[in-house]
Amino acid sequence: MCPGGGGPAGADTLGAVTAALVRSLSRLARTAAHPAAPACPACGSADETLADRPDGTVVRHGDAVAKAHAPGTEAGPHAVRLAVAGHPALAGVLLAPLPERATGPAGRPLSAWPYGRPVDPADPEAAPWEQAAVLLARMHRVDPGVLPGPLPPMRGPLKLAAALARMEREAGGHPAAAEVRRAWRGLPGTVRGAGGRAPVPAALCHGDLHLGQLVRHPAPDGPWVLIDVDDLGLGDPAWDLARPAAWFAAGLLAPDVWLRFLGAYTDAGGPAVPDPADPWRTLDAPARALTVQTAALALARAAAAGREPDEVERAVLDACTRIGTLAPELERGAPS
Repeated sequence: MCPGGGGPAGADTLGAVTAALVRSLSRLARTAAHPAAPACPACGSADETLADRPDGTVVRHGDAVAKAHAPGTEAGPHAVRLAVAGHPALAGVLLAPLPERATGPAGRPLSAWPYGRPVDPADPEAAPWEQAAVLLARMHRVDPGVLPGPLPPMRGPLKLAAALARMEREAGGHPAAAEVRRAWRGLPGTVRGAGGRAPVPAALCHGDLHLGQLVRHPAPDGPWVLIDVDDLGLGDPAWDLARPAAWFAAGLLAPDVWLRFLGAYTDAGGPAVPDPADPWRTLDAPARALTVQTAALALARAAAAGREPDEVERAVLDACTRIGTLAPELERGAPS
């Protein structure tokens, strides 16, 4: 909640904070775009805000972007994650940061990155599912011992808990919230962050895979690489496959796309699926967890917008309601 509450004064304060943050990002992006030159072709136009969310704001200037990381980002793990992104072992897998850094309003860390062309949401047929799978497999196979450390834990389970907390704050009274809670209580402790051993040795994980986390670099036609290391760390690599697995189970990802993604991952030697003939032995619990997380966020976002869940959100909520019978459906290899 912004200072001053939801009235005009609070809105004015929030607007001032956002404007100050964007100005800080513009300065950093301009410095990163031409550190040894006074100007570039983009200097004649306004900088472009590519994203503006509570957990991250991104501003582009020419060939560089600057990102404000989430409030409360811990300095130590954040520095390690940036160092990992620039490590030679991840070359061609993760986009490497630029050297420029800054601190924004309220102490938020700001980082600079090369601009990469994102996935085109208007062309779903060209979505790079196989490329994403190969990049994940390469990441998961990197020896954590060669990387800067100490490596923080992958933040996937923490994001699940945060999604449930947000749902309770913003949509706890919605009738569907009870189903989400019930599905949450049925999850294994390993994916709820309640302890227990991972089913496979810990690997370097992205922590928040979706198609928005891929860009072509150099833009516009370079190879695909992964971006956004805010959730990166050691953990169960099956978590990085959980979102597409959950979408498949909910009927939101076509079976042929899912099979291409999974096949590309296993063909590249990805360790999250030790037995390609029975992938759900390791994917079932993380897929259930991502279904619960997505359903909780769907309710919260709908409540924040003052509307009921849309068709896609409803499909995820329905999958969450079916969570108790999800495993047999997944084992059959087809969404219900």
